[in-house]
Amino acid sequence: MRDGGDMTSGGTTIEQRWEQFRRHGPYALLALAVLMTALSARPIGMTEADLYAAGVLVSAAAALHLWWDRTRHSAEHTRAGRVYYVLRTALAFALCWCNPFFSVYAVVGYFDADALLPKRLVRAGLLCTAVTMAGSQSGGGMPPVSPINWAAFGALFVLHASLVLLFGNLGAREAEKALRQAETIGELERTNTRLEQALAENAVLHAQLLLQAREAGVADERRRLAAEIHDTLAQGLTGIIAQLQAATSTGDPVLAREHLGRAAGLARHSLGEARRSVHNLVPAALEHDDLPGALTKTVAGWTERTRVRAGLTVTGTVEPLHDEVGATLLRIAEESLANAARHAGASRVGVTLSYMGDEITLDVRDDGRGFDPAALPPYGGSGGFGLGGMRSRAERIAGTVTVESEPGLGTAVCARVPLVHRG
Repeated sequence: MRDGGDMTSGGTTIEQRWEQFRRHGPYALLALAVLMTALSARPIGMTEADLYAAGVLVSAAAALHLWWDRTRHSAEHTRAGRVYYVLRTALAFALCWCNPFFSVYAVVGYFDADALLPKRLVRAGLLCTAVTMAGSQSGGGMPPVSPINWAAFGALFVLHASLVLLFGNLGAREAEKALRQAETIGELERTNTRLEQALAENAVLHAQLLLQAREAGVADERRRLAAEIHDTLAQGLTGIIAQLQAATSTGDPVLAREHLGRAAGLARHSLGEARRSVHNLVPAALEHDDLPGALTKTVAGWTERTRVRAGLTVTGTVEPLHDEVGATLLRIAEESLANAARHAGASRVGVTLSYMGDEITLDVRDDGRGFDPAALPPYGGSGGFGLGGMRSRAERIAGTVTVESEPGLGTAVCARVPLVHRG
């Protein structure tokens, strides 16, 4: 039997068709058997007593079916179904005793044994029906009257019993297969439900991640602009103020014009750097020079402004660097020099750029007053200015910044970043 969910051409399920047959089929088969018996009564040699007995049994069978139709949907339908099957099988056997053509009615026992009997009794019920069918088909009626009839009965019973066992096993396998399929479908439905729940959770998580990424991007851009403003505008304004103060404090017109010219140059440079920072462009010093050339000009300009001796040393083989790597090291060098000018009180500063295979380092050392690094507030990674800003810049490209200093012994700032080639 196929799965009850399969549809016939009329839109009715196979299970519904079987239910209709189990309900109306016994009436139709009983009526057909009565008709065939009536036509064959005289040739078979039924006596008047046989006819009366068959009439009583047919009436009993019809009454049994009417009772079952009213009982099949009650609370006791399971127990009543067993009683119905046993009584119907007995009536069919008795009818076949009267006339073999009643086997047409007895055959219904093959079709609903699994629906009416418990599993342990299904085969017994089928074998009882097989006895009735074999007796009615053996010739000569029931009971068999000759050895030949008995031999035919035995052979037919073996045939019916084999078919019953064969189809019973096939039915059991089909039922087991259907059960496994139902379990598989149920597991797939549960899996689909879990998958839908997971997809819904992932959608929520994805939305949260997008929001967090957007917020992180905004925060990172704010930190970048803040650091750029600190490294360009703030330092430029500091230099402009220093030059203006020097111009107002001197009585020499030539020297005053020199300071004013430097202040104007710093203002133009700061304005250009501010525009480049807004558009996230590389510093102007790297637009036409490589990193060593940009550092050379930066160190020379710092020396001219502060009147502090400073020199640049380049070691290793100079290689073209990614713009972000060059910009990071240049900004760290500018910040280190600015710190040396503001806080160190140094008389000499040395800048060393070292190309070391897969890494590039920048060292800025001064002989100033130094400080105690342990006394500084801990770096929180928030992208602040000064030493924290330098560390933040290096970390953005997987680098590090370390500071070594002691009071009275100067300061050394070392930045180490991966050497990433341009392009």
